[in-house]
Amino acid sequence: MSLTILFMPESAYGPTNNSIGIGDILRRRGHRVVFAAEASWKGKLEALGFEEDLVDLAPPPENAEEQDPGQFWKDFIRETAPEYRKSTQEQLETVTAPIWAELIEGAKYCEPQLKAIIDRVNPDVIVEDNVITFPALLTAGKKFVRIVSCNPLEVRGENIAPVFSGLPADDRSQWDAFRAEYDRTHRELWSAFNEWSVEQGAEPLPDLDFIHEGDLNLYVYPELLDYTDARPLGPTWHRLDSSVRETDEDFTLPFQRDNGSLIYFSLGSLGSSDVELMQRVIDVLATTPHQYIVSKGPLHEEIKLADNMWGAEFLPQTKIIPQCDLVITHGGNNTTTEALHFGKPMILLPLFWDQYDNAQRVDELGYGVRLSTYTFTDEELTGAIARLLGDTELRARLAAAGEEIRGRDGLRRAADLIEQLGQ
Repeated sequence: MSLTILFMPESAYGPTNNSIGIGDILRRRGHRVVFAAEASWKGKLEALGFEEDLVDLAPPPENAEEQDPGQFWKDFIRETAPEYRKSTQEQLETVTAPIWAELIEGAKYCEPQLKAIIDRVNPDVIVEDNVITFPALLTAGKKFVRIVSCNPLEVRGENIAPVFSGLPADDRSQWDAFRAEYDRTHRELWSAFNEWSVEQGAEPLPDLDFIHEGDLNLYVYPELLDYTDARPLGPTWHRLDSSVRETDEDFTLPFQRDNGSLIYFSLGSLGSSDVELMQRVIDVLATTPHQYIVSKGPLHEEIKLADNMWGAEFLPQTKIIPQCDLVITHGGNNTTTEALHFGKPMILLPLFWDQYDNAQRVDELGYGVRLSTYTFTDEELTGAIARLLGDTELRARLAAAGEEIRGRDGLRRAADLIEQLGQ
């Protein structure tokens, strides 16, 4: 039976690319797949074979030129970049809460648009890959799927570290203080949003959570990193060990490989907006005997690469990582899970949100190294590179783990579960 499936992903590249990957499988199986993505994605999704029925999350600027996808968040991150030098607990007030506030304004602004889209599309299943509730998606009387494509600490529990903290799993000494500061900085914001959501017809939100659970709940995280031993999940929850889209174009190295290692460096579409940080890392990497592929991001013209590097504004990451020996990343959930999908060790330089949680988890389980993003020394970075490249036992373990993750085929598992829900 052919289904109509409506995807509403967060505007950032990570969740949208995750939805594209799952939606592409469903589309190829003969289902109608419609994206209610944010308006800056206009034309990008249609080119991949999807229908677009897009939303504005804020009033469009007058005489606005066509924006890059997710441009609002790129600008937001660039403007708040000085705050990333603060601790995760300090960021709760100056980064995390302002992000929630912007998300809330977007949810309120597009609520009537979403209702109109649902009336037009008449979906059998609604899929949301986001961190915040949109009441229209819940009150439409349709089967509802929630996808968590951030670190799964987002699904809270007493015996796991608080989300966004980057705190270790085996040391609870700072957990309570972080949770208390989260409550102090977010209680008023959450209470007002919960009240508004209920006014729109949604059920009350779980305490201090900004999103409801679905009829089906999917989360993207490999079993070898997961927290389910400390925080078991209910029967509606299903893990996707990875969700690696198959829509990226093929990639052929534009240079000849030498006898050294090949390393991929990306701080994501948002983190790469911090040109000063990008250049600092690049200048250190220039002193090593390896070759690099660099994802330069939206401010690519301001970033100067060394002779042992090649880079571009946009790169087909899922086709590059398999060819590399090591990944240097901000710890975004997509890149973290994709690196493990292909069995690669990581060096992680987290900036904000759940990137600290991913960096901590990879480091504490021994699959990579977390460095202090703004205060690492040259020797710490070059030493981590040498150590990870030289650890043949770790690389063999990761290669085997990657093969197992790929065999679980999270992309098709997600499509199967969505199909089953809709029938």
